[in-house]
Amino acid sequence: MKKFTLLSFLLISMLIFSCTVDRTPDGTVTTTDGQGVQTELALFGEGFEPKKAVSYEQFLKDFEGKDSLDAVVKGTVESVCQAKGCWINIISEEEGNPEMFVKFKDYGFFMPKDCAGKKVILNGYAFKTITSVDELKHYAEDEGLSQEEIDAITEPEEGLNFMASGVILE
Repeated sequence: MKKFTLLSFLLISMLIFSCTVDRTPDGTVTTTDGQGVQTELALFGEGFEPKKAVSYEQFLKDFEGKDSLDAVVKGTVESVCQAKGCWINIISEEEGNPEMFVKFKDYGFFMPKDCAGKKVILNGYAFKTITSVDELKHYAEDEGLSQEEIDAITEPEEGLNFMASGVILE
């Protein structure tokens, strides 16, 4: 019984700690602009070459008519999971374009919960999916929406998703 109690305590402590710890980068990436100025950017997940990134708007054009696409995409974070940082939404700078829901490969890393409004570069693959009402409500809870907003979700949504193996936070 003692072992069970100790094990339970350790597991609960680890769970609480993992949900409340601030997310730190897995490393940094150094980029150089046209004038030779170097900048260090935070890397989450696997490293990749950020120079291959296309704008979110260009990515949407490249994705047109496809079901999936490997890509390196630069975009703006609209929202982030406030429970763990386990997903982000990317939005376009042009009105009328869809947002893109981003998760992280193998649940291997999380983003800082305060990264909304910041620019990111994503490496991974995009795909279309239909998200169930229950899952949409779960994400709405993670985002911290009101109960009224959560209750208003009544239909599944077809959307654009992205599975990122690495993210650079600018």
